[in-house]
Amino acid sequence: MFPNRPALNQKNQSKQAETFSPDDLELMKENLFHIRDEVQKRILVEFNGEVTLDNIPRLRKMIELFYNQVLTEENLLLTRANKAKLLEWVFADIIGYGPLDPLLSDPEITEIMVNGPHTIFVEKFGKIELTNATFEDDAHLRRIIDRIVAPIGRRVDEASPMVDARLPSGYRVNATIPPLSLDGSLLTIRKFATTPYTAQDLIANGTLNTNLISFLRACVEARINIVISGGTGSGKTTLLNVISSFIPANERIITIEDIAELQLHMRHVLRLEKRPSNLEGKGEVTIRQLVVNALRMRPDRIIVGESRSGEALDMLQAMNTGHDGSMTTVHSNSPRDSLRRIETMVLMASMDLPLKAIREQVASSIELVVHAERMRDGTRKVVNVTEVQGMEGDTIILQDLFYFNQTDFKNGRVVGKLKATGLRPHFMEKFKKGGITIADQVFDTAA
Repeated sequence: MFPNRPALNQKNQSKQAETFSPDDLELMKENLFHIRDEVQKRILVEFNGEVTLDNIPRLRKMIELFYNQVLTEENLLLTRANKAKLLEWVFADIIGYGPLDPLLSDPEITEIMVNGPHTIFVEKFGKIELTNATFEDDAHLRRIIDRIVAPIGRRVDEASPMVDARLPSGYRVNATIPPLSLDGSLLTIRKFATTPYTAQDLIANGTLNTNLISFLRACVEARINIVISGGTGSGKTTLLNVISSFIPANERIITIEDIAELQLHMRHVLRLEKRPSNLEGKGEVTIRQLVVNALRMRPDRIIVGESRSGEALDMLQAMNTGHDGSMTTVHSNSPRDSLRRIETMVLMASMDLPLKAIREQVASSIELVVHAERMRDGTRKVVNVTEVQGMEGDTIILQDLFYFNQTDFKNGRVVGKLKATGLRPHFMEKFKKGGITIADQVFDTAA
């Protein structure tokens, strides 16, 4: 996602959650886990029923009551500020996500990376930094991981040491535990903006410009098939959210995802999510099966959150058989690499197709590749908008329509501008047929 929300929206963000400073931790570390354990013992005795959203307020009152009792009984003297911080810490550890709670509530943090119980990194504004938050031990971290995955019917143990999940907020979670991980349990949480980013947000961030927005809007309205590519954390999903918001409101859209991340706020959206196998190893529903099923649901457009395997073949078939204007994302380093990856993924579908036939299918189905990158300064930018023009011999012909021209790297910041090449795409005829007008200045190289 793109972490650089424009300044005009920053005033609406909640205050960054407080956490303990290193000095606070040093002063209280002997008491932190002891107080939590004492409170938890009393809660287990006194509290009846399951922990649900309805009874959390009652549970919080009981925790505060027992917390104050423990402080009094053990004659622990804390400043008012540290007492309040410690109480929030106890709340988080008993009914929340422990030391992750302050990080989850910090609007500036876009990714949380737990490298074992004692090392937690976060990403802020595209830069990775170490925090002072820690878990007590690996067992403590495992309890929090179980608390995350259990409500959605997932598990993580030695028999199934990797899991993808999501928090109720929609944040994406990946957990990997020993024996796969050699240094303790690992946890990665990708956060998404509560309020979806808009085109104006991305313009203010410098991710793209008004001319490119005008062009992409016209492409969506003209039902151009679009692939959004980029590396991990380059902002593909955010870009897909923004581009898909240009789809006319009267169309039926089906989204298909590994872990639901897209936030489309149109009236006629059907959201499908793949299902992993159950404890017996049965019941798995793959992305590919969902794409095939979606074709029977009368979609106007199909949006696959990310193509990773054989579903790329079904996505190409959908784009080429009456579902124009469909979209997907792929991991890649460049627009041409995106097409190579799609070729490879089609081969993974176990269809005995010759490479030339696959390339012809790719060239006839995909019309536009929008490539994003996370730059050296942590910002996300669209660096290429490339038309797929067809085949020449055995080669797919690509033509850049827009590109990011970096002129300098000054004071830790990338300096450059998104520019048009001056070339018009071959699918301009679709704009005319759809009655879609686009200003000549969009393709002006001096703009």
